[in-house]
Amino acid sequence: MNPVVRRHAWAWVGLTAALALHVADEAAHDFLGFYNPFVMMLRDDLLIQWLPTFKFGEWLGGLIAAVMLLAAASVFALRGARWMAWISLPYGLLMLLNGLGHIGGSMWTRRMLPGVLSAPLLLGCSLWLLVAAVRRLRVSGG
Repeated sequence: MNPVVRRHAWAWVGLTAALALHVADEAAHDFLGFYNPFVMMLRDDLLIQWLPTFKFGEWLGGLIAAVMLLAAASVFALRGARWMAWISLPYGLLMLLNGLGHIGGSMWTRRMLPGVLSAPLLLGCSLWLLVAAVRRLRVSGG
């Protein structure tokens, strides 16, 4: 396997593992205890009605299902599927924003928000995936 393709595949696996750890971090530190009241405040003060609130079981179950789906997709990255590089771009960007949100929110509130402990790993792995995906697309001609 081409080294660029292999690096992209392992970056996908790495970000998915980091996301699994991030979900565990959020669950262990009562993420919904921060998130749900914050969303309710946004609904009341800014009239942003489309943001959902969650119960713990549905929230954690949905995240576990998402991580499992992303882990299953690793097979395609490890087999060198070029289309995985395109999917890596929004995945990496979303996780980059997620990590920045936890860190920025912690700085803004001057307290450690749930998920901030694993956010640096999420940032690093998302950057790794984004760089690897761009290199993968350049090598393969898009």
